[in-house]
Amino acid sequence: MANRQNYAVMKELKRQTNLAAGLVADRFPSVSDIVINMTYFQKGERPILMLRTINIVPASYAIFKMDCMIRGCDGGGFDLSSVVADMVKTHKKVKKGTITCQGNIDEQSSGHARIEYETVIKYK
Repeated sequence: MANRQNYAVMKELKRQTNLAAGLVADRFPSVSDIVINMTYFQKGERPILMLRTINIVPASYAIFKMDCMIRGCDGGGFDLSSVVADMVKTHKKVKKGTITCQGNIDEQSSGHARIEYETVIKYK
């Protein structure tokens, strides 16, 4: 029963976050498409955790924060909001970079995961 209540609370928080972020069409009217290619890296003998491609259209919510994929990470993730906003402001089409997760696992310092990303924006 407690899990069901926790799920309902988490779902409502996500809904509120989505509504607060607004749509890509409203925040960035000149954008017709955003593609974010990411490679997740972790510390360990198998450093590549996953490859991921995210397609964002004008009807998508303007949320560009990805959760950390490492189990037990507290307060981490990869926020590409400033990357996308800066690209749109300067009308840049492609940007590559690296972001390190700032979350903690079992009270140890961050640095357990990072992503290398390539963001491609198409304009109207």
